[in-house]
Amino acid sequence: MWRSTKKTIGRPVAASPWIYGPWLDLIVGCGAWSAPLLLVSYLTIASNARVWAVAFYALALLFNYPHYMATIYRAYHRAEDFHKYRLFTVHTTALIVATLVLSHFWTRVLPLIFTIYLTWSPWHYSGQNYGLFMMFARRAGAQPSDATRRALYGTFVVSYLILFLGFHTGASTDPLFISLGIPAAVSRGEQMVLIVAFFVLATFGLSQLARETGWRKLLPSLTLFSSQFLWFLLPAGFSLIRGLEIPQSRYSSGVLAVMHSAQYIWITSYYARREASGETGRHWRVWAYFGVVIAGGIALFVPGPWLASRLFHHDFTTSFLIFTALVNIHHFILDGAIWKLRDGRIASVLLNSRVRISDVASETGSRLSRGWSWLTGGTTGARQLRIGAALLLLLWGGIDQVRYYLALHADDLKDLHRAASLDSFDSSLQMRLARRELEQGQTQPAEAAWRKAIQVKPEDPAPRQALLRFLIEQNRLDEAYALTEATLQYTPKDVNLLTDRGLLAQGFGHSDIAVESWTRALAIDPRHASAHLYLAGELDREGKPQDASRHYKAFLEIVSRQTGANRPEPQKVIAVVLRMADCQVRTSQRPQAIQSYQLAAKLAAQTQQGKLESVANVNEAALQAEGGQIGEALQLYQHALQLDESVGDRTASAEDWFAFGSFLSGAGFSGRLVYSCFVKSEMLQDPLPDASQQQFRADATKRAASQAGPDVRAIRSNLRLTLNEALALRR
Repeated sequence: MWRSTKKTIGRPVAASPWIYGPWLDLIVGCGAWSAPLLLVSYLTIASNARVWAVAFYALALLFNYPHYMATIYRAYHRAEDFHKYRLFTVHTTALIVATLVLSHFWTRVLPLIFTIYLTWSPWHYSGQNYGLFMMFARRAGAQPSDATRRALYGTFVVSYLILFLGFHTGASTDPLFISLGIPAAVSRGEQMVLIVAFFVLATFGLSQLARETGWRKLLPSLTLFSSQFLWFLLPAGFSLIRGLEIPQSRYSSGVLAVMHSAQYIWITSYYARREASGETGRHWRVWAYFGVVIAGGIALFVPGPWLASRLFHHDFTTSFLIFTALVNIHHFILDGAIWKLRDGRIASVLLNSRVRISDVASETGSRLSRGWSWLTGGTTGARQLRIGAALLLLLWGGIDQVRYYLALHADDLKDLHRAASLDSFDSSLQMRLARRELEQGQTQPAEAAWRKAIQVKPEDPAPRQALLRFLIEQNRLDEAYALTEATLQYTPKDVNLLTDRGLLAQGFGHSDIAVESWTRALAIDPRHASAHLYLAGELDREGKPQDASRHYKAFLEIVSRQTGANRPEPQKVIAVVLRMADCQVRTSQRPQAIQSYQLAAKLAAQTQQGKLESVANVNEAALQAEGGQIGEALQLYQHALQLDESVGDRTASAEDWFAFGSFLSGAGFSGRLVYSCFVKSEMLQDPLPDASQQQFRADATKRAASQAGPDVRAIRSNLRLTLNEALALRR
């Protein structure tokens, strides 16, 4: 916020270092309340998330919003200040307003804006803490050298950089935050170096400062220094030691934001009081000042999202986030320009200098427009307009608080309806409303809420996916397909949407559209496992085994890198391996097919999927037999038959006994063993629907009987003995 320079205006008066008084200055201005407030919030925020959310939203009216308006008040309410900082009060403001309008129509820029806001926030807090630190030090009589001042400034910069690295380490888990993706090992090493630098700089700077004033007079500055440590260095230290993740939003919407805002109002109100009194002795009206900053703060944040949602049907939550980010960025820019201790007017007020304010005030001689002069004047009409506007804004802010409170009651359908009656153009509210309606069995209102959420925020996949699932469960597939077609125009690169569109198109027999959708999805994200699997299945069905095999393999490679709940069920993975092996067989890739069947059998054995292990063994046995590996094939068939019996699958057992008998016949084993296998298959097999297949098996059994000769009757009477002999065969 404030930065001191070597050059000063006048010498500080050492009578008192305090602004308002020791207790208020230490607790609010210097952040002595940091430790208890941070401790309470950390211990209770997880278990009382809704209570804290409502509390912070309410505190924003009293602290967060007004602290932004305090900067506006400082920059705009005096003509000379307005023109002095014209680059920021006019041109930068116009650029921010243009960005605000653009971002409502191009919401994809929101993560970039929000990342700038979240990354800049702690830097802004650090700048304010440093400025106040130096202010108190100089009010205590210190005149730090350049080296001391650089060392002290370095501690605040280093503490921010440590937090910056924590923010941008690894991939982001917040869709609104774009992480730089710094590798964890690199980030950790850099943070350790910076922590050492912090303590070295702090030891040098504070010791040099104490030589001038003594430690006792530095109590306010030391308290501010401890606040900086608690806000930034301590959380980063915990994250390094215990691997805890620092949520970026905590520095913009949590207890730190409230403490920073209270600190800001504390010092700006003091400045406004001193500036207003000046040498004329005018009485400063504290309630008028706070009324202005509270009403003005509400005007900055509340009307915009409400008007954007009600008039232009923009999503309320998205609009609120846009306003929040851009108002903050504007505040950071304007604040950095107007609050500097090297400014003569500011130094004369905050450093308790002997130099008179009037001597350092810039006299520009310029005036604001007549309209502004009238609005801020003392006429009855202007006063009534100001009072009316303030009351309207306070009422609006109260309604906004009520709506937020009601919208958080996801378990209370009536409260959700009340919130929607105040403003229904809120995608997140409509999602909560739809979920609750569905739980109550009200399918039509739930569907209406999902459609409203999609209308308000068509680029958001959550309401679309929820409605898609609902329509599919209701067997309204034509409507589901139409929904995917309609929403593709808003999110043409949504991989999940393209995948769903392909599935629905396939269900309607539009295989060309299905293939096109999955191909597009994979062009956007080659690591999308489901798209690979669906495309492989369709190519397999169309008789393109080589292309299908490639996508099956890609699916399996992706799945192999997944862990825990993200990995598909074992039987699904094994089934895909078997289908890939089948494609490899059809493309004459016998060695690869054998490896695939072996992999499927291994996975099935590890996950106790006996039926699938049997399938893999039988298919591999057929390939081994074709390659002349009779011994390998024999053992595989025998193991498969044992698995069939253990799982009690009669149909699979019948198929495998027939396949085993055919193998024994082709390998030249005894006809009596072949015949016993066919008889066993016949006993287990239900009548086949295909008459030709039934006849084929009957003919095979008849040929085996003729080869068995006079042993046929003995085989049938003591079938188990012959089957055991077949199962005990060794090559």
